[in-house]
Amino acid sequence: MEVKSRHHLRSDAIERIETNLADSLGVDIEGETFEHVEFTDSETELVLVNDDPLITYFGANGSEPFLTVRGANAYPPQRRVVTVDAGAVSFVSDGADVMRPGIADADTTIDAGDLVVITEQSHGKALAIGRSRVEGTELQGDSGKVVDSLHHVGDELYNVTL
Repeated sequence: MEVKSRHHLRSDAIERIETNLADSLGVDIEGETFEHVEFTDSETELVLVNDDPLITYFGANGSEPFLTVRGANAYPPQRRVVTVDAGAVSFVSDGADVMRPGIADADTTIDAGDLVVITEQSHGKALAIGRSRVEGTELQGDSGKVVDSLHHVGDELYNVTL
């Protein structure tokens, strides 16, 4: 991914991101520098926190700041977490959508359409970021796709180097 622009964020933009992540995930991002990065060959936008790609944008016109997989591992979220069992880890890590039978636990306050962090059961490490198709109380069960994968370990965003 080739960098198109890179600039420091103003304090009001940083505050909006911090508030959004605190409200949605229960995390407090700390950093001395926050830089916005756009790419020439991708619609992906990043926010580097102390030069680490911890935040990206999802939603219409990149309107929703959310943690990257690296960000979720650096700042483990307290809310909007979907945990998969060992059998689902390899599939989710390869970018597969999440199916009900692979879910070991899920935040029951998740709303359909919410961005979620997908973690693995053994160590609690983030594997992917997705968008829930259903309410948190409906995530576990016997069949059906319930979380669409948006970003995962090993994808282009995960491997970005600046």
